[in-house]
Amino acid sequence: MKYKKFVKKENAVAGVIEALLLVALVSIIISTIQLVYIPEIMEEREAEHMDQVSNQFSSLKSMIDLQAITNSSAPISTMITLGSKELPYFITARSYGEVSTVDEGEYKIEILPASPTFPNGIPLTSIKYEAYNSYFVDQIYALEGGGIMVKQLHGESVMRVDPSIYVENVLDIQFDLPIIIGIHGKNLTYGHGKCFVRTNWSQGGIDYLPNSNTINISTQYPNAWNESLFSMLGDKVNYEKGPSYVKITRKDDDINLKLRYYYIYVQIGHGWIK
Repeated sequence: MKYKKFVKKENAVAGVIEALLLVALVSIIISTIQLVYIPEIMEEREAEHMDQVSNQFSSLKSMIDLQAITNSSAPISTMITLGSKELPYFITARSYGEVSTVDEGEYKIEILPASPTFPNGIPLTSIKYEAYNSYFVDQIYALEGGGIMVKQLHGESVMRVDPSIYVENVLDIQFDLPIIIGIHGKNLTYGHGKCFVRTNWSQGGIDYLPNSNTINISTQYPNAWNESLFSMLGDKVNYEKGPSYVKITRKDDDINLKLRYYYIYVQIGHGWIK
């Protein structure tokens, strides 16, 4: 009778265990990157995108100011980046944005005694960008009344760039006010790519309003307007701020206001309607 001798070999088993451990280690590293580092990277990317939008709005204001100075009706396009892209090879979400014109509603500037050109108040219009971020805090940028303001979801608005208000002598004020007019069908766009905001000057005029005693600004951004006016006028006037308005009234001297207004037609997106 022949006896068979069995030899137990464990080399193959050890190789399988090493492979499983290596896979587990790689999975842990990838999971750590995905859960810890990727959100930080994406938050930084979205914050950089918000800075980019801020610079683009500054360019937009510069173009509108240039059109007002030259009275040029030639259209000028300014690019706005709506959102930021996701990272390749990882599970990430991209951000989106919306650009629109706000030229109808209750927002206006009321002056007492009233302006003969605008007896019911001067419309306070804006070009507005709203970010829908996935990692960074949502923000709103608005070019309103010639100023650029920023507002976060649960924070107060701040004025990034002051409106075109010039103070001479005591209270001789010149206010260059753009009035935005959106074109129906070309007044809103949403997405994550790039869009163009085309603007052109239409017409304008000047109102001389001496001995004004009250200027009331109805706005979505009262804190931004209040801080901006105080930085320019200081304690020469009285201030009152509410949830949706800022009011300044005469203190010792009358306010002599020179209002230079001009209409800016705005089209958002591809194409151009004459």
